[in-house]
Amino acid sequence: MTTTVDNEPVDDRPPEKQSWWREHSELGICVLLLATGVLVLTDALSIPTDFTQRGPVGPKAVPVLVGSALVLVAALLAVNVLRGGRGEAEAGEDIDLDAPTDWRTVLMLAGAFLLNAALIDTVGFPISSALMFWGAAFALGSRNHVRDPLIAAAVSVITWLAFNELLGVPLPGGPLMGVL
Repeated sequence: MTTTVDNEPVDDRPPEKQSWWREHSELGICVLLLATGVLVLTDALSIPTDFTQRGPVGPKAVPVLVGSALVLVAALLAVNVLRGGRGEAEAGEDIDLDAPTDWRTVLMLAGAFLLNAALIDTVGFPISSALMFWGAAFALGSRNHVRDPLIAAAVSVITWLAFNELLGVPLPGGPLMGVL
C-alpha cells in the first residue's frame, strides 16, 4: 500500500486472478438452457401427428417453439457472457439476504405437492388440488380456516372444469365425477 499526497491509502496490489470458469460462471446456466431446449426439441419432434384430425397446427407447434426459444436464449446469453456481460447481484428489495432458509415452510409446501401427487388418482383432481392449495396457503402463513378451504375448493373446481370442459384435457374427477 502506498499513500497519496492527502495521506489517503491507495491499494496498489494487483487484483486477485480468478479462474476463467469462475469469471464466466453464467455459462453453466447457458448449458442448462441448451440441454433443456435440446431435450424439448427432441421430444417434440418425436410426437406423432395426424393433421387430418387436428388441423394445420399440430401438437408439435408449441413444444418446438419453446425448445427453439430455449436454444436461442442459451446462445444469446452465452454470447453476452463471453463478451463480458455479468449478471447483476440480487439486491433483495425487502428481504434479508442473510436470513437463513425457512425449512419448515419449504417442507410444508413440498408436502402439499407430494400429497396432491399421491391422491390425484384416488380422490380426483378437484379434491387433491383443493388440499394442495389449502396446504400451500397454510404453509405460506394464511390462517383463515373458513375462507382458505373455500377458496381452495373453488379454484380447484374451476381449474378442473376449465381443463375438462373448455380445453378437452381430461383430468381425474374422482368421486365428484358424477356431481360436476
